Amino acid sequence: MSFMNLLLVALMPILKTLFLSGIGLILAMDRINLLDSNARHSLNNMVFYVFTPCLMGAYLAETVTLDVMIQMWFMPINILITFIIGSILGWILIKVTGTPQNLKGLIIGCCAAGNLGNLLLIVIPAICSESNSPFGETSACIADGAGFVSVSMAVGGIYIWSYVYAIMKTSAENSRRGSASSSSQPLISKVEPVRLLETIKRISVVTLGKIGSLNLQHLLAPSTIGSIIGFVVGVVPLLNQLLIGRSAPLRVVYSTADILGEATVPCVTLIVGANLLRGIRRSGIRASVVLGIIFIRFVALPLIGVMIVRAAVHFGLVNSDPLYQFVLMLHFALPSAMTIGTISQLFEEGEAECSVIMLWTYAVSALALTLWSTFFMSLVS
Repeated sequence: MSFMNLLLVALMPILKTLFLSGIGLILAMDRINLLDSNARHSLNNMVFYVFTPCLMGAYLAETVTLDVMIQMWFMPINILITFIIGSILGWILIKVTGTPQNLKGLIIGCCAAGNLGNLLLIVIPAICSESNSPFGETSACIADGAGFVSVSMAVGGIYIWSYVYAIMKTSAENSRRGSASSSSQPLISKVEPVRLLETIKRISVVTLGKIGSLNLQHLLAPSTIGSIIGFVVGVVPLLNQLLIGRSAPLRVVYSTADILGEATVPCVTLIVGANLLRGIRRSGIRASVVLGIIFIRFVALPLIGVMIVRAAVHFGLVNSDPLYQFVLMLHFALPSAMTIGTISQLFEEGEAECSVIMLWTYAVSALALTLWSTFFMSLVS
């Protein structure tokens, strides 16, 4: 595949994302006002509770089998490594740039979570469809690629709605409590030691209880439940025969979930574009932070990813399938997940800054993703 062909393949999903964002921005303008703050909040709830679970469940149910899961056992570990390393690099960026408390969760989330959903859904089939693709016959490549993409999307979604969601929620809560804590600090010193100890004890018990319930909430997020259902339907032959296929008795259930799931990507992208209008008007994010995120996502992480995947191949943890290795490396070179915008909207913290980050990272990814894809294919072919 030539560089120009690969450029077009990598550029198309990025352009679609930017165009959708532009439409969202227009719909949020005062003259049109179809995506004001209330509309965005309602649409976010629809994405969180309805569209994303349906997308996860429907895609996994159709593409994942027990054999596929056994073959791809290393993929969840690989994705977890991207989240952990990205979080560490994001934490370093926060320390270097002196990022305020209300944006710390957003920065870590943008550095940790890559777009394992709609970009892979477009890029992998497009590469497989090229006549000179290095990954063999088109239909087999697309079939294998669908399994790789579905697991990537599901595992990434689980990590985002548990790990990243928890970080961004904690950051938002700490930011809101910051001013209250500083104003109440002189009062604490006046409380008698015994009463102070009793108060701390009660607060600790309540806090531990809330942490336990929040963790359970994160693990049982709608997208996680949808992913679990999709895995079960895909792996259990009887359920698969009942729901998947033209002759399946309950195919209308799958078709309904599939239709609802298709709304996820456009809705999330429209929301990010609508938030961009606010970001253009009054975003307080520094250029150094945006540049740092771009460096982490498109320079540091891909280089680390190459070393990790090559080491996994060397030690026999990953099989010799070139497409599988390519997807594992690509996990490290993707722009930030659009779902970060959904989470920031849910907590009403950092929406404008998130949209500015998305605008620049996706603009840069058109070239960065092309260059890294070319390099990755040269390594595995």
